[in-house]
Amino acid sequence: MSRSPLWLRHYSFECPPFAKDLADAGLWLPTSKQELLDTMVEALDERQHVLLTGEPGMGKTCLLRALRQRLPEAGFRLTYCHNATLGRRDFYRQLCLALGLHPKATAAAVFNAVAEHVEQLSREHRHPVFLLDESQLLKQEVLEHLHVLCNYDFDSKPLLSLVLVGLPDLWDILKARINRSLWSRVHCRIAIPEATPADTAEYIQHRISQAKGPKTLFSSDAINVLHEGTLGHLRDLDRVATNAIKAAAQRKLTTIDRAVISEVLDADSGLSD
Repeated sequence: MSRSPLWLRHYSFECPPFAKDLADAGLWLPTSKQELLDTMVEALDERQHVLLTGEPGMGKTCLLRALRQRLPEAGFRLTYCHNATLGRRDFYRQLCLALGLHPKATAAAVFNAVAEHVEQLSREHRHPVFLLDESQLLKQEVLEHLHVLCNYDFDSKPLLSLVLVGLPDLWDILKARINRSLWSRVHCRIAIPEATPADTAEYIQHRISQAKGPKTLFSSDAINVLHEGTLGHLRDLDRVATNAIKAAAQRKLTTIDRAVISEVLDADSGLSD
């Protein structure tokens, strides 16, 4: 069995603290985002559609994973779609595959297969929720048709909820006059705010705790500089914090201070120029 890297052993980490492959059991959601999650859960309980926008690395995926944990499996059927660049027929074919259905040949047949499945779930008292990630990339022909998918019995039955997730551009796209039919149906609209220094501190401590590392590894000043340099974007935090731990381990430091973080941020910025 191969030994763990020196930088992990130096701080007695059981695993890399900022690795991407985090199980749902170790999912982190900042205290400041709990209200957003509660709002989404309440909206789906009320069979509404949801719009969730935010800059890259602001925790959209974390919110979706937390949502999956919160919604009771007995009452909901969540389906995740991430390939947003398809035309209308292929979009519905992808949706069929995600639902476990066999895609049909024609666009009308594919659409009908999805609609019939939604109605069947309703008869089973399970509410389908379609999570459409990167929705700012959806083709206009798909956007123009999504409100049709939501119409059942002359738009009188809320049998399906859409969760449209994307960058802030998505908000403006949906507000455009051409998409007013869909926009008017989305009653729950959430824009994730920028992360706070408290969010960053909470995230760093959570990930270190999950990996069984030292609680005081990062000084408070280091965390402040880390937040200023990354704006609290999770992917950037993961990268910079990992490089800081490696640099500190090489020097056999017990604490990562602001000087180490500043050095890593300078190097990171130089590589990205």
